[in-house]
Amino acid sequence: MLVTRGFLPSSARPVALTIGNFDGVHRGHQAILDRLVREARARGLAAAVLTFEPHPREFFSPETAPTRLTSLREKLELLAAYGVDQAHVQRFDARFAHLTAELFMERVLVQGLRTRWLLIGDDFRFGAKRTGDFALLVEAAPHYRFDVVAMPTVVDGGLRVSSSAVRGALAQGDLAAARTLLGRHYSISGRVIHGAKLGRQLGYATANVQLRHNRPPLTGIFAVRAYGTVEGGLPGVASLGFRPTVEDAGRALLEVHLFDFSGDLYGRHLRVEFLHKIRDEAKYPDLDTLKAQIARDCDDARDFLGTHAHG
Repeated sequence: MLVTRGFLPSSARPVALTIGNFDGVHRGHQAILDRLVREARARGLAAAVLTFEPHPREFFSPETAPTRLTSLREKLELLAAYGVDQAHVQRFDARFAHLTAELFMERVLVQGLRTRWLLIGDDFRFGAKRTGDFALLVEAAPHYRFDVVAMPTVVDGGLRVSSSAVRGALAQGDLAAARTLLGRHYSISGRVIHGAKLGRQLGYATANVQLRHNRPPLTGIFAVRAYGTVEGGLPGVASLGFRPTVEDAGRALLEVHLFDFSGDLYGRHLRVEFLHKIRDEAKYPDLDTLKAQIARDCDDARDFLGTHAHG
């Protein structure tokens, strides 16, 4: 997949386009991408996605913006996996935010991306002060010579499939609900970095996975499977949170103890799938009590993984 960045895109070939943040790339997003790719192939166009960095809500209101489900790298990997040919990562800054809806259509959609077919969600708004909507696109389409189609929201069991719904499920530790909304297990990817080596001192060596954002959408102790070591992944137990017993320094950490594995993982890129929540984080009076709890967590994780080998 071709990835471009900058203020205004420049596409080498005409595109079938969709626009959005695509945080989590959940089943609603997947339905949009499936239709986009099918239409692009049928029309001889490149299947393209326009997405934003940072998320517009992070730009306008960083203190209240929702936590991210995926890093930019994870999002781009998922877009590629669903057949997208090119993605433009639009820098969302004051200059871009002040583009009128008309200039957005002219400069970004037509001149930059050479859009011939446009697919948007039914709640899509664009341009300064969110003045642009589907009706405006329909009105402008003949002039700019592109077709525009709105995609209805995907609903599952009466629940709107959305990034907010995924965040809610993860915050509650309901990984089964999150999996239903995502169409896959929730995962976090990152490079293994050096940590305080406390796990090794306690007899449970951990891989410290670098987090791109300090507010993970879930916290606690989990049964996991980690990919990036051997084919098929390795089972383990993970702690995601702020380590209240040790430091509680306000910086989130993802620490993964892989069962029956010994080796050097520093610098490797791991993808950690969260399969089952064992418990919330807790603060213990001393390291011996923490060590005993880790042993119980490992037993609980092994029990779950043993009965849900392919879950």
